[in-house]
Amino acid sequence: IVDEVEARLADTPEREIGTTGIGELLMTRLRALDKVAYVRFASVYRDFQDVEAFLNELKNLIRQKRG
Repeated sequence: IVDEVEARLADTPEREIGTTGIGELLMTRLRALDKVAYVRFASVYRDFQDVEAFLNELKNLIRQKRG
């Protein structure tokens, strides 16, 4: 995943890319590859402040899987 994200970033014309953009790229790849790894990363990266926010993310993930 890291190699793929690094290659994608190297291919962009932008000289600087914020950590938010990198984090979103990583989350997109993790979501497609491993749902549990995605949830673990998202829980730290998005810094969920309460259980409700965490549950909402899980519900979105389940909806995407079904849809």
